[in-house]
Amino acid sequence: MRLNSIRGGQGTRSGAPTARERGWDDSLYEDGRVPRARRGHGQGSGANGGSGDGSGDGGGGARPRRKRRVLRWFILCLSLLILATAGAGYFYYAHLNGNLSKDLLNLGDNKLDKSNPNAAGQTPLNILLLGSDSRNSKKNVQLGGSRADRDRPPLADVQMLLHVSADRSNMSVLSIPRDTKATIPKCTDPDDGKVHPKTTAKINTSLQHGGPGCTVAAWEELTGIPVDHFMMIDFSGVVSMADAVGGVPVCVDDNVADPQSKLRLKKGESVVRGEQALHWLRTRHGFGDGTDIGRARAQHMYMNSMVRQLKAGTKLSDPGKMRDLAEAATKALTVDEGLGTVKKLYDLGNDLKRVPTKRITMATMPWKYAPGGYVVPKEGDADHTFSLIRNDVSLDGRDKKKAGAEKSPEPTEPSTPKSRLPVRVMNGTGTALQAPVTGRAGAIVEHLGQEGFDQATADQGPKSQADTTVSYPRAAQRGDALAVAKALGLPDRAVKHSNGVQEVTLVIGADWREGTAYPKGEDGGSDGEEKKNKAPDSADALRGDDKAACMEVNPSYVW
Repeated sequence: MRLNSIRGGQGTRSGAPTARERGWDDSLYEDGRVPRARRGHGQGSGANGGSGDGSGDGGGGARPRRKRRVLRWFILCLSLLILATAGAGYFYYAHLNGNLSKDLLNLGDNKLDKSNPNAAGQTPLNILLLGSDSRNSKKNVQLGGSRADRDRPPLADVQMLLHVSADRSNMSVLSIPRDTKATIPKCTDPDDGKVHPKTTAKINTSLQHGGPGCTVAAWEELTGIPVDHFMMIDFSGVVSMADAVGGVPVCVDDNVADPQSKLRLKKGESVVRGEQALHWLRTRHGFGDGTDIGRARAQHMYMNSMVRQLKAGTKLSDPGKMRDLAEAATKALTVDEGLGTVKKLYDLGNDLKRVPTKRITMATMPWKYAPGGYVVPKEGDADHTFSLIRNDVSLDGRDKKKAGAEKSPEPTEPSTPKSRLPVRVMNGTGTALQAPVTGRAGAIVEHLGQEGFDQATADQGPKSQADTTVSYPRAAQRGDALAVAKALGLPDRAVKHSNGVQEVTLVIGADWREGTAYPKGEDGGSDGEEKKNKAPDSADALRGDDKAACMEVNPSYVW
């Protein structure tokens, strides 16, 4: 668990050479004028961020650690978009690389296979965003309080999956409440070899089971969504970063005063900056029903507002502020090895910039309360939401026309007699918690033979996938894939055009571990095409271009 390495070393960074000493060229900017850099500001934010407002226990009691939790996720938005626009970061590339902390992606024994590319060779991207409540430095304790928790292993109190569509036309961000009851797979700490056995607990405790890679494993088990990367966000840079972009517009529907988070705002729109921005992100009691659910929506509003500002270039013309921003962003991040350089973050940021703001959707896993202080996924709605992301369908419901347009020119009739059609069958029934069903591919091959598909063969290669799919490599073979799906009782939505296969390929997913006919009732519980291709109302979706969104204030906290 490399979280300890994050605690150490930060103090040594404060004495590092300045950006200018490392080669930052201010003459790159349009008018050649160089505002004085706030050297101590950017570097002082490099310590790992503290957070308050709870330890992950259930209930809404006023314990100090619940009161003073600090949330850090949104720096992702800054780090990606700023690094993508502030190209001058390359002039002290090695220095910024040294700021980044890295860890292993997945600590579980079983891992889901990555998403297949679509017909154009494009692949969706899933990044897990984590915010820990670490109080591992003086700065963290100052911001987050609860000095008694300084040596406690951190919890992953903010968890969001950022899904970018294969064609980069849309982005969905899905939050899971920190108190969600989850099965945490067996994880092995990469540093000391300690084995943490499988357990059932609140999902935020997964970070204590070897590091962020165990939280990734827990997410894959809960959602069936393969995770490509993670970013764990540290928070002490939030104050300087909020200032660097000139503050962030937020809105409340009434006067609000939350003594736990110290947020105090008048009704209507306000621009929060510095510690006031931090207070907004910490507020739980003052919003909605006083739980983390309302706080998640406030986070979504803040993130949307900041994205709109960053994409518009707001307040980014000051080289000094951009230097501070680059310093704070890189010092605030722990990433997997696949994102372990500024160049990789820069390229990722350029990729994310392609998504229009109006196609960014923030949502929360549909949930319900459960005994023991837990929340659990809402049956039907949560599964449907996960399925949309797994199948690269936007949560905003605007993909259906595009999907229809792709289907129309492709044939629905088979191009090859089924007796001569090669069909590759793979056993993908294994999950983070369950071993693959022995002989599953052979059993389905036998059944396909009985249906007349004499050329079906079992591929013994390892595979792990949540949903059963039938993929085909060329448009002309869509009818062939549909014929295979029909023979097995699979819905048309399971048929995918992908350049990641060489022939019609059936992957038997974890959703079909027994029987020769695909189980009924696995179509997401939909009532019509529109509902099937959109997040349910219980996901509380918020669009990125919704400038009128306003937080509902808890009546007990109105002043």
